[in-house]
Amino acid sequence: MVDVLYERCAGLDVHKKTVVACCVHSQPNGRKEQETRTLGTRTGELLALLDWLGTWECTHVAMESTGEYWKAVYNILEGQVEILLVNARHLRNVPGRKTDVHDAAWIAELLRHGLLRGSFVPPRPQRELRGLTRQRSAVVRERSAVLNRVQKVLEEANIKLASVASEVSGASARAMLEAMVAGETEARVLAELARGRLRAKRGELEQALVGRVSDHHRFLLDSHLQHIDFLDGQIERFSQQIAKRMEVFSPPPDLPTEEPPAAPAEGGETLCPSPGADSAGPTLLTGAQAVALLDTIPGIDCRLAEVIVAEVGVDMQRFPNADHLASWAGVAPGNNESAGKRRSGKTSPGNSALCQALNQAAHAAARTKNTYLSAQYHRLAARRGNKRAIVAVAHSILIIIYHMLSRQERYRELGGNYFDERKRESVTNRLIRRLEKLGYHVSLDPKPAMATIAP
Repeated sequence: MVDVLYERCAGLDVHKKTVVACCVHSQPNGRKEQETRTLGTRTGELLALLDWLGTWECTHVAMESTGEYWKAVYNILEGQVEILLVNARHLRNVPGRKTDVHDAAWIAELLRHGLLRGSFVPPRPQRELRGLTRQRSAVVRERSAVLNRVQKVLEEANIKLASVASEVSGASARAMLEAMVAGETEARVLAELARGRLRAKRGELEQALVGRVSDHHRFLLDSHLQHIDFLDGQIERFSQQIAKRMEVFSPPPDLPTEEPPAAPAEGGETLCPSPGADSAGPTLLTGAQAVALLDTIPGIDCRLAEVIVAEVGVDMQRFPNADHLASWAGVAPGNNESAGKRRSGKTSPGNSALCQALNQAAHAAARTKNTYLSAQYHRLAARRGNKRAIVAVAHSILIIIYHMLSRQERYRELGGNYFDERKRESVTNRLIRRLEKLGYHVSLDPKPAMATIAP
């Protein structure tokens, strides 16, 4: 028989309009007493739910993470009882007994015996910061969609601007589009609006800007350009609000924090100095300091760093280790093994916003020159393919982030030749064998070391 861990607890089956609650009380004689109620999800009804849980003296409550509906319930119960937000895949009931009442009772029974594991729900300041970064990302995606609509209108009007200019959203292309909307049809005049390096392609531009632009196309272009301007303003507003929140964002004072290392290893530079003798406690990283820290990683800019900090936070104590963080983010290989055979190593579902940001950073890092992350990507892409190499680089970036935030140190570049230097002898032998297979006789003459000049 499974031991009872919580004597007074409740399970909630949350929906859009209703929430089914089942309270369970384990009596001293071992018998179980329970009651089930169905309430609405309006604020007044959720307050009544809180009062009802109080009459049962429930100390722990568990519910599924169903879409966005759990947030209304969580906002009311937060701080009043211990809440476990559980992945729906961990709550599968016995087939044939699928009702809301049975689901609530099943959740309560699992919680009663301690068989549920709650998901990580960050504190309210971090949740609000997440909302801002995710909404800004949605606006950026919407702006990209509008730019694609501009390109479609140009193709329909026989304008091949994108075949010459790398970006339709650049300053030169914008000036040409505004001139088209104003009624300019002369290709030579439009090509003269090019700026910077694009002026060297004025001949190609003049040929690409010959088209059939009608009033219908001008109206569509004007609408799309106004939409882009509006979205640019929205992105700037979100960025300003995020930067403002980052200045004051830090872990709650009641959370445990590690003392930053007094001296970084091998020339690393700490972002925050250790507190002095007169300090009351360890220095906490603010969000702005964490963003500056992550901005030193190849492939991560300020905007991506803000997304990562909003999703992960600045306190790594909530994650047991770096591998646990990678699994939570969804950039670690999954486990599917039976009878000693590994079936699949597909990554498990994780934080989609964080995973998307890490993949974007991995693509950018793969294009850098003479960096460890770029060398890792090219090394794996040749054997495993581009997609798996990107996931591996994203995993490495997240591991780096974990240790940087834990130690409060800046990124230290290992160099693009790190893998070759790590196994110098095996790399040398492999290259010699390849040359010998091509019919060459190889003899190595080590290069003399560079003499150091005394200052």
